[in-house]
Amino acid sequence: MEWTNDSTFPGFILLGFSDQPQLELVLFGVILFLYLMTLLGNATIILVSLLDSKLHNPMYFFLSHLSFLDLCFTSSIIPQLLVNLGSSDKSITYGGCVIQLYVSLALGSTECVLLAVMSYDRYVAVCRPLHYAFVMHPQLCHILAFMAWLSGVATTLIQSTLTLQLPFCDHHQVDHFFCEVPVLIKLACVDTTFNQAELFVASVLFLLVPLSLILISYGHIAQAVLKIKSAIGRRKAFGTCSSHLMVVIIFYGTIIFMYLQPAKSRSKDQGKFVSLFYTIVTPMLNPLIYTLRNKEVKTALKKILRKAL
Repeated sequence: MEWTNDSTFPGFILLGFSDQPQLELVLFGVILFLYLMTLLGNATIILVSLLDSKLHNPMYFFLSHLSFLDLCFTSSIIPQLLVNLGSSDKSITYGGCVIQLYVSLALGSTECVLLAVMSYDRYVAVCRPLHYAFVMHPQLCHILAFMAWLSGVATTLIQSTLTLQLPFCDHHQVDHFFCEVPVLIKLACVDTTFNQAELFVASVLFLLVPLSLILISYGHIAQAVLKIKSAIGRRKAFGTCSSHLMVVIIFYGTIIFMYLQPAKSRSKDQGKFVSLFYTIVTPMLNPLIYTLRNKEVKTALKKILRKAL
């Protein structure tokens, strides 16, 4: 039976972690905690960046965009996952799957580009400090942020639409915890060579290219840090850079594992657990790594709390 992908399609069953029922309760508790921490941390960054005038600079402008992205990205996936983990009903309507696919892919792709933009901002700040205000002027910052969002919207309009054009026949069991392009392509009952090729090209553009730019930027930053005469200053700078790179590598590395590695070379459970890293772990870590450890943010947060109390 060949279903056309419209309102007559009965929807999907998100199998998720149902083959390991003993883990579902544990995962529910852990993921709920991480989700609440993600909401709290990223909402705090947005609030502090808006209310404290000292944080109205390019770095916190981009960090506010990152926090907003992470809030929306996790909220497009995790609530449905928590519902599925906490009940025996694993279904999602076709319309719900379509919305989740379009929204999560747009936000994830935007974040891939935005992280590269943020690394360029840090490169200019560290390696060209005297030219920083001139180079990273407000107009350029808005243009770069707009381009990141535009690229995310463009790729989801292309990839998601092409994926949803595929006939799924009577295949409605998705062996994953959310609707994602690679797993939906696997459900198709026709040749998907074109879709696989398009996905590969998009993955190179949104994963390998931004990651390469980030590594190049941090390579130049590392060279500048080595020139710092103070040993304490060098250690502090390397500590900051290494924590940033750790989150970047986790984020890009896990997505590359899902999108560029052949599906046959990984087990079905590997893909699910790896996906948890870029859907909930890195969005939770971003505010901790990028901002909440900064003296500027701590000072601004204390000042806002004192006013509130």
